[in-house]
Amino acid sequence: MTDPGRNRGARRAPGGQRRAPGGPRPPAGQRPPRGQRPPSPEERKDPARDRVYRRVVKQVRRFPDRLLITPINDEELTPRDAAFAHALYDAVMRRWVTLEHFVQLGLKRPFADLDDHVRAALLCGAAQMLLLESVPPRAAINESVTWIKRVSRRQGPGSLVNAALRRVAEAIGEEPEPSAVVGTYDTPPERAPRRWPPRLPTYEDARDRLPLADGRALPLAGDVLPEDSLQRVAVATGHPIELLRLWSKSMSLREVRALALHGIVRPPVILNTAHAASPPPAELATPHSAPGHHVFTGSRAQLVRLLESRPDLWVQDPASSLAVESVTDLAPTFIIDACAGQGTKTRQLAETFPAARIVATDIDHKRRAALEQAFASGPHAERVAVVDHARLDDFAGKADLVLLDVPCSNTGVLARRVEARYRASESVLAELEAMQRQILADAVRLLAPGGAILYSTCSLDPRENERMVEWAVKWHGFESTRLHRRLPSGAPGEPESRYSDGAFAALLR
Repeated sequence: MTDPGRNRGARRAPGGQRRAPGGPRPPAGQRPPRGQRPPSPEERKDPARDRVYRRVVKQVRRFPDRLLITPINDEELTPRDAAFAHALYDAVMRRWVTLEHFVQLGLKRPFADLDDHVRAALLCGAAQMLLLESVPPRAAINESVTWIKRVSRRQGPGSLVNAALRRVAEAIGEEPEPSAVVGTYDTPPERAPRRWPPRLPTYEDARDRLPLADGRALPLAGDVLPEDSLQRVAVATGHPIELLRLWSKSMSLREVRALALHGIVRPPVILNTAHAASPPPAELATPHSAPGHHVFTGSRAQLVRLLESRPDLWVQDPASSLAVESVTDLAPTFIIDACAGQGTKTRQLAETFPAARIVATDIDHKRRAALEQAFASGPHAERVAVVDHARLDDFAGKADLVLLDVPCSNTGVLARRVEARYRASESVLAELEAMQRQILADAVRLLAPGGAILYSTCSLDPRENERMVEWAVKWHGFESTRLHRRLPSGAPGEPESRYSDGAFAALLR
């Protein structure tokens, strides 16, 4: 028997959907025809958002130590939807710490304690409101609530996501219209009024400002960010506070802030053109501030075609090319690239030293397979031999130059390798230091009399750089020369021609 007092005062919206007492009646133009039910969550499925939200669920389960950020799959999406999916996914991955801070404002329990799907919906919804200018807050809330209602088997998550994201909207001075309330009809996102706050032309460090990748700032409704300076930089730029504390041991707060802001920049594609037979097409590339490099300005398809037709061009940031450029006056005849990865520096070595024979390897079998494929044909195939890492002993005492581009914390390339920022810790750094020492020690036996080791990292930490060189000098009798340390450059809003990663290089003889 039905309780006569149950749902007293509740009203039914057109099509039979129950709405909250006192809830607004949808405008006539938004009501479904009489007798027609409203679209179900499955029928309202947004393919671009759904693809990103589901990928973020997987990343939530991996965060932070096992994050591996691969490009979002945009197959079967329209160009517009694909662009939106890539932008949303990048925003979530790049500003995870920022988004979690804002979401926590509307939660009564820790974000980490929530269901994986709920966390993904909250991160994606907050990213759309805070970082994607094309999405009105109400649309971000509606789409996130609709998605969690479709994928969740329980009733509560929809209300939780709705309430938390409305609090995020309030933090930027927005009050979503009642249509964002769970259970009422929503205005289609493409018709929703654009009411988000205007962006400020520049960013200033303050508790009511959120920096954006293009140099502008999002004004906040009050002092939303932390009062402590370092904590505020961490939240504002999406970097873990542990990483900034590591940087603070060797840098000023001003330098830390500059590096953190660099980390929110979307890095351009940069070509190494130092050995090009002719300049790249002017309609596809513009000169970079670093000699021998150009910023690629075309589409991904155009980049693929250009690289296939021009073996004298390849993708390489000026920081990555720093190590080999520092030894161009040498004349080695036998080179070993012992940590070759996928072969970017191997290719640079081959172009820089055309008379040298090169042996390249990597301890990771997947990277070595890619290396083999890269040099299976082409202009350097006859001079570059890719071997199993276990075979390095076959070349003991023969190398005039050994390149060690060692595994590192990647703190100089956080704008490109976003996941590395979430792994930074004292314990991880200690493990890397031990690995780097072992790689250096193992390389000594490969040197011919008079040979040298070219040590390289994409780290900013002195323990992986200068102190590692000091260790090699002390325990292996090397003389260190040509120390080069390049800090990342290119702040939000600056020209792409000024962008560069960070790197370190030193020659040990």
